[in-house]
Amino acid sequence: MDDLITRWRLILGQDLNALGEVSLNEQQSLMDATLAALYDDTEGNGNNGGKRSAGLGSSSPNLAKWLTDVRSFFPPDVVSVIQSDAIERKGLTKLLFEPETLKNVKPDISMVGTLMALKGQIPAKSKNTARELVKEVVDEIMKRMEQDLRRAVTGALNKKAHTPIANFSSTDWKRTIQRNLKNYDTATKRLIPEKFYFFERTQRQKNWTVILDIDQSGSMCDSIIYSSVMGSIFASMPALDTHVVVFDTEVTDLTEVCREDPVDMLFGVQLGGGTDINKSVAYCQTLIENPRKTMFILISDLYEGGVRAGLLRRLNEIHQEGVKVLVLLALSDSGRPDYDEKLGKEISKLGIACFACTPDRLPELVENALKGNDLKKFERASRTDKEV
Repeated sequence: MDDLITRWRLILGQDLNALGEVSLNEQQSLMDATLAALYDDTEGNGNNGGKRSAGLGSSSPNLAKWLTDVRSFFPPDVVSVIQSDAIERKGLTKLLFEPETLKNVKPDISMVGTLMALKGQIPAKSKNTARELVKEVVDEIMKRMEQDLRRAVTGALNKKAHTPIANFSSTDWKRTIQRNLKNYDTATKRLIPEKFYFFERTQRQKNWTVILDIDQSGSMCDSIIYSSVMGSIFASMPALDTHVVVFDTEVTDLTEVCREDPVDMLFGVQLGGGTDINKSVAYCQTLIENPRKTMFILISDLYEGGVRAGLLRRLNEIHQEGVKVLVLLALSDSGRPDYDEKLGKEISKLGIACFACTPDRLPELVENALKGNDLKKFERASRTDKEV
């Protein structure tokens, strides 16, 4: 019974008056102080007679030592939860100042967003560690998206073009099966292909121009991360002439940076600030040479600080010229986006696809857009009571 009371005392803290005074041994007192550093909002002298001290303040001990204590007292799955709580409840700024701490933080897309926002505060000794953390997340997203996205683009652009170069990922299974039906073995009930057919993997010249126009608003952080990976994949494909543009009230072309390394691009993004979508679309218009061979993807929550009428006019112009225009309210797994519903509806009325998209659906969306197919099914699938 005493053990159970002690556990509840450690979980709920010194304010658990119903249990009265609970005596803690030395190790339990250290564990209590470690938990208090994160979960208590009051300050005291740290002993059993007073309230636990909220020890992650400006005068608190070294955060790396705190994390070491956490790891010594709790199993890995609990440590991960405590790390996440430390970031959410106390802020990550001080954690970033300790390379040891940063190494122990579980990397995820939320963490990358925090590092992007606080990049100017990361000291030199921690920058390499921070970059490796971001790279780990980017690499995971790349693995998740690259193969399907490449296959989608290849399938859309090279539907009728074939090559004798064998590559499993570019196999045209439909044509291979049709041409080898005569080789069906009834005894083993197997189709034994005599010849395989493959879609072309490369083009001698750029067939399409793809322009990504990405909103740098703080609320678009997840979308920026996924979009940078998408841009990097597109930029590596010979058939595509890819441009990657980011904007707030100013417009920055990060095409070369994204082509070389999406991690560098993320650290080049300036989160927050105002928004002038019209200005960015005006810049992107200058990149369009062959409208009917151009896909323009605007990733934005549409909270326009510029000229709304001008934005609608420009979007309509490039749409009418034959450009494949997509407006993604979000590119993330985070659920319903927050966006300017009125402007979203006005864009949709122009006949422009305007909705949120998850990374997993992106390859199918891109393939259908390049083929010129109706995108209404994607709009219906993504629609919620908050969407267009």
